Amino acid sequence: MRAARVTRLDGPAAIEVGDVPEPAGDGLVVVDVVAAGVTYPDALLTRGRYQVRPEPPFVLGCEVAGVVREAPPGSGLAAGDRVAAFPGLGGFAEVVAAEPDVVLPLPGTMSFEAGAALPMNYLTVHFGLVRRGGLHPGETVLVHGAAGGIGTAAIQLAKAYGARVVAVVSTEDKAAVARAAGADDTVPADGFLDEVRERTGGRGVDIVVDPVGGDRFTDSLRSLAPEGRLLVVGFTGGDIPTVKVNRLLLNNISVVGVGWGAFWHGRPRFLREQWTDLLPLLEAGRLDPPLGRVFALEDAAAAVTELDERRATGKILIKPART
Repeated sequence: MRAARVTRLDGPAAIEVGDVPEPAGDGLVVVDVVAAGVTYPDALLTRGRYQVRPEPPFVLGCEVAGVVREAPPGSGLAAGDRVAAFPGLGGFAEVVAAEPDVVLPLPGTMSFEAGAALPMNYLTVHFGLVRRGGLHPGETVLVHGAAGGIGTAAIQLAKAYGARVVAVVSTEDKAAVARAAGADDTVPADGFLDEVRERTGGRGVDIVVDPVGGDRFTDSLRSLAPEGRLLVVGFTGGDIPTVKVNRLLLNNISVVGVGWGAFWHGRPRFLREQWTDLLPLLEAGRLDPPLGRVFALEDAAAAVTELDERRATGKILIKPART
């Protein structure tokens, strides 16, 4: 089969597409891949900067959608099932094998492209907003990086759970993406704190979803209402910020880590629990990931580069050449 492999830790340019053996079942679910989602960890993995550091060569791709080719007895899956999956690695290929607990039924009304855009972003945000952030209906959520995959997932999920959403964006094109995802308001990244205060009558927001970090962090803390929660999802801005803990005392605010992967790795059934919670929203069409550019498997390096350089709007996808 054809697959996109990292051959050296030199960044996305080190991705090479070639022939590799197909994965064996051996108690795993084997899936014919129709589409694979490109994620920020893919870019980090090409430089050896992710918490998981496989030795090259390895096949990239942590999330896919496709059709089950074979499944072990007792898995609840069968050949022909439409699924999304989170294999962790190996998804940028024509075929992937994954543990049964991370293979999830895809509603018949949802495309494979949309399915491939779901696992990493929507399950991360679900974990952040529901379990770690304790979101309540009627609260206000501020979303950084609102036109990206995590951002649009946060907008849609927060709206589905009854929140008001304010999206932070850097361009008008990205504001349009955020509004299409359901944001109630958009504010520019430069000077967002003043805009947030104005639009909340000086109260601030209840939750900040922050996959960016960097120099926005302090103003994100300042934007919180009393008992507000800042959800630390990632650091696409590059710099890992620090916090002066006296700031947390002033309004009884919290900085909350959202380490979805670290949490579920010791609880393999957790993904299916999350998916069960999301299925009614998926079936009702309330969660519909905005899709960006679609790349052929042969162009996997360009796909990861587009995300790495923060040029993406919507979810970038890779599709095996044979499809």
